Amino acid sequence: MFNKILIANRGEIAVRIIRTCKSLGIKTVAVYSEADENALHVKMADETYLLGGPRVVESYLNIDKIIEIAQLSKTEAIHPGYGLLSENAAFAIRCEQAGLVFIGPSPDVITRMGSKIEARKAMIEARVPIVPGIEYPLADAAEAVVEANQLGYPVMLKASAGGGGIGMQIVENNEELMAAFEGNQKRAINFFGNGAMFIEKYIVNPRHIEIQILSDGFGNNVYLWERECSIQRRHQKVVEEAPSQFLDEITRRKLGEAAVSAAASIGYKNAGTVEFLMDEEKNFYFLEMNTRLQVEHPVTEEITKLDLVAEQISIAAGNPLNFSQADVKRNGHAIEVRIYAEDPLTFYPSPGKITKLQIPTDKGIRHELGVHDKSIVSPYYDPMIAKMIVTGENRSEAIARLQVALANYQIEGIKTNIPMLKEIIAHPSFHSGHTTTNFIEAYLKK
Repeated sequence: MFNKILIANRGEIAVRIIRTCKSLGIKTVAVYSEADENALHVKMADETYLLGGPRVVESYLNIDKIIEIAQLSKTEAIHPGYGLLSENAAFAIRCEQAGLVFIGPSPDVITRMGSKIEARKAMIEARVPIVPGIEYPLADAAEAVVEANQLGYPVMLKASAGGGGIGMQIVENNEELMAAFEGNQKRAINFFGNGAMFIEKYIVNPRHIEIQILSDGFGNNVYLWERECSIQRRHQKVVEEAPSQFLDEITRRKLGEAAVSAAASIGYKNAGTVEFLMDEEKNFYFLEMNTRLQVEHPVTEEITKLDLVAEQISIAAGNPLNFSQADVKRNGHAIEVRIYAEDPLTFYPSPGKITKLQIPTDKGIRHELGVHDKSIVSPYYDPMIAKMIVTGENRSEAIARLQVALANYQIEGIKTNIPMLKEIIAHPSFHSGHTTTNFIEAYLKK
């Protein structure tokens, strides 16, 4: 096992990783920007190093500085968390070149699965169902129109690189597609440095269901059940739960086996997530693979009682999994809500100083926090500041517990999306499990 790990991240995920490292007796190194000097992850780590200015390009995306600090601190491994450099193959390569263990899959796998087009090709080879579409980048908007008419509208225009819904748009006809192409391509270039675009058939009223996998490099691949992640705004998840109310046991097993097949076919190693779209008849289609820890990993931990960060570290240290698929049990129901520093009506970020933070601490409640009272929420980073996870013996108990917890969750000094979360959780369609990806647009007050 490692003696010291550097966490190349910030916020609640850095805190989360530090917590597991402490439980394993591993020393931690935190890196931070000038804006995060008093951040919680900085206070918790054994060693801390300043990266640079507040902007991510000056700090958390500064690969040279991170590698320099890792060598200076005699770190053995780097955990990238999620976002930032977690799916950056160039960073993984630099870690290897510096003699550091990158806690994640190989650079080749990151590269292949980081391209939605290449990932589609890989899934075709693995015989995993994919959404009808194309497996090559579009030359221009005119070619997109030709292909869209072959597929039939509506279609989903997508950037091949990146994620978070950037460069993605549903289009209903030729005119909409022509209008959408250039703008989405520019956004993809600005955010990912890659303007490759492709299209897929749009699945009407889909569910977004993903499978957590672990692969150890010794031929052992297991799935840790599913997460229902259909409640989204602007293609970003807001509420996640496990297990999904929509699945029967046969479909659940087929999804898990498809995810394991996908991982095995590309030689995957470490934790990863295979995401699927599912239609109203329970047909499922590969969406993408995230070659990292997911924001919503705690709901899987709650129903399996596994520490996914500990498993990541163990695999990266060269250990085989110490359990098989038959050992992975499923107990209870867990729901996670993401808490954003943003206006609940406009979704605009709401940076500022937190003047009061009072969180519920009743039975079955888990918090992943990147802030404390008196924290400054910076405008330079993603506005997600915390996650709350509730667990019950069944879904009804979990929902009831979540409603009480949200009512008692107090943050002052900034605006948050808690009012929107309360509205989602109280809605009859949420209670009945009718949670498709258009839930917020269809049901929430305008």
